[in-house]
Amino acid sequence: MNKKTAIVLMFIILLIDQISKIYIKTNFQLGESVEVFNWFKILFIENDGMAWGIEIPGNYGKIILTLFRVVAIGAIGYWLNKSINEKAANVLVLSITLILAGAIGNIIDSVFYGLIFDTSYGQVATWFAEEPYGELLKGKVVDMLYFPIYDDVLPEWFPIWGGERFVFFEPVFNIADTSISIGFILLLIFNKKAFPKK
Repeated sequence: MNKKTAIVLMFIILLIDQISKIYIKTNFQLGESVEVFNWFKILFIENDGMAWGIEIPGNYGKIILTLFRVVAIGAIGYWLNKSINEKAANVLVLSITLILAGAIGNIIDSVFYGLIFDTSYGQVATWFAEEPYGELLKGKVVDMLYFPIYDDVLPEWFPIWGGERFVFFEPVFNIADTSISIGFILLLIFNKKAFPKK
């Protein structure tokens, strides 16, 4: 894969990611959902921290996290450029491109959304609000894809969790997260092709 193809692919992923997030922000209240199928819902939540909702405590935790992400994007971008210049395996270049596109997609939310939108609590957010909900580097990442493939009470005979409600797959994510995950999965599956022994 050449540099031009990688850039076009990143642009397409970022466009889809940001259009979907802006649509959700400007049409859904926080916590609002729409059932597409019984195993797939559009559910609007915001992630204030790292993956799985983990947060860095303190007043500067969010800023530290966002700056770390910016540095990580720079490192991944360098890796992508180096891999393309060295004519690395297509699967490696594709994987890095997907990871980088996803990382940029989420960093846009973290850096700018706090300045662009007002709150989504109890209302639909508006663009370029007079009273934005945050500051530069303190935005929240928009998530909306929810796949509760199984959402029911487990049978009593089931070990440990019998009789309890169980949801599979519970995380809510976005297009950027999907891009990152696919990139990592490709690296795991095609590890030998991506990193051939010299």
